[in-house]
Amino acid sequence: MALKAVHVSDVPHLDQVPDNASLALYSNRFSKGVELGRKVFRASKFLVIGHRGSGMNALQSSDRRMRAIKENSILSFNAAAKFPIDFVEFDVQVTKDNCPVIFHDDVILSVNKGTIFEKRITELSLSEFLYYGPQQDPQKEGNCLLRKTKDGKIVNWNVETDDRLCTLEEAFQKVESSLGFNIELKFDDHIVYDHGYLTCVLQTILQVVFENAKERPIIFSTFQPDAALLVRKLQATYPVFFLTNGGTELYHDVRRNSLEEALKVCLEGGLQGIVSEVRGIFRNPGTVKKIRESELCLLTYGKLNNVAEAVYMQHLMGVEGVVVDLVEEITEAMAEMINKPTTAKAIETGEEGKKEEEGIEGEGKVQVQMDKKPQFSERELSFLLKLIPELIEL
Repeated sequence: MALKAVHVSDVPHLDQVPDNASLALYSNRFSKGVELGRKVFRASKFLVIGHRGSGMNALQSSDRRMRAIKENSILSFNAAAKFPIDFVEFDVQVTKDNCPVIFHDDVILSVNKGTIFEKRITELSLSEFLYYGPQQDPQKEGNCLLRKTKDGKIVNWNVETDDRLCTLEEAFQKVESSLGFNIELKFDDHIVYDHGYLTCVLQTILQVVFENAKERPIIFSTFQPDAALLVRKLQATYPVFFLTNGGTELYHDVRRNSLEEALKVCLEGGLQGIVSEVRGIFRNPGTVKKIRESELCLLTYGKLNNVAEAVYMQHLMGVEGVVVDLVEEITEAMAEMINKPTTAKAIETGEEGKKEEEGIEGEGKVQVQMDKKPQFSERELSFLLKLIPELIEL
């Protein structure tokens, strides 16, 4: 793959960022929820992040919601923005002609004259990439899109509401501006990348981000440890999170194989947080305290995050946010479980129901007063944490 490197002087460095730069990064949607310093990213509200927009596509699922809208599309991002979420998460790769595009899988599958073929995203030009799926000109028909399922089956990528493939720049231009972007820097798990290649890819992505982000909240995340460390060195404006399976899967690179290793990567590289597969947290709940004490932010992803009770349990444990597929259902459940406004005065006067509907007026906006977390004793919480691995198939 040939990449034209953006000169390193064009990308902000640690010593080029003003001390108060973070104050201008956040829009109204997010400004009261997060405080970002030079080293610490701390969420003072529980974050809900839309997975690949309004949810990933599980094409063989019996749940129609998992096939409702094409994942990682402008349509999906804006559909998610209709709900009270803080970010959408999506995957970014770079084409062979140096354009950051949004696509999850390492390869794209299609069929030509009855023969199925696959091509790496990084081996396609931008025009070739965009020629798959629906086209901007409705008179044109692009290459059909297929997808390989986890069990190896190849199926048509059919969803109820389809949309075009898109670039990172398009997302900045066409997605609701107050919605934060959790940009996953996508690399193949089975390839060992050299420093020069990673640098070129990351600088290409950073150039688009810095030219288009304006006040939009941004988080970078990646499973690739070297990419995480490098993007942190290349810029200090936006927080960098290390993605990990939390020990639920094993890789050749030991840094990917446990929460403890993820913690080391973050501390040694000055990263701001960890995004763990939720089962890794439930399997090793004591690590949550270590991560918090290290002043790192902890988010999770995984199928269990589509279960409201599992999400609420994480809130009690100290997890600061979740990446979810069922955006509408989880935001509604969390508003009921966490943000339900109840005051002693409202209860005494019978105005509680009215308060729930109207919120609390202040500064010209309707604000929601957050309840305190339910009070569990250490013994009770310890029992719950020990019980979870027995109830959930890990």
